[in-house]
Amino acid sequence: MKIAFLVCNEVYSARITEIFAKTRIDYYTSWEQVKGKGHGTQPHLGTRSFPGMNVVFMIAFEEESPLTDLIQEIKLANEQIHRPDDRIRLFQVPLEKIV
Repeated sequence: MKIAFLVCNEVYSARITEIFAKTRIDYYTSWEQVKGKGHGTQPHLGTRSFPGMNVVFMIAFEEESPLTDLIQEIKLANEQIHRPDDRIRLFQVPLEKIV
């Protein structure tokens, strides 16, 4: 089992939910108006100096194939995003248990 966290600029929320529909993922948790700064990226702090906010999606996977499909779709989406700072980030970690 694995868990994935997707972090992106909030303007890409609709694109993420489209990817979920395409990959038949109808289960996730999201956090909106998330502040942060990625490695080598500009901060998204919701301030005048650093406008914009992020959104985080968390998805738990019991099977490998939906995660593999999601990763492929995120890679394709990132090819269409011209600014490296704006690319969708996916972090995958082991998941020990779902209760």
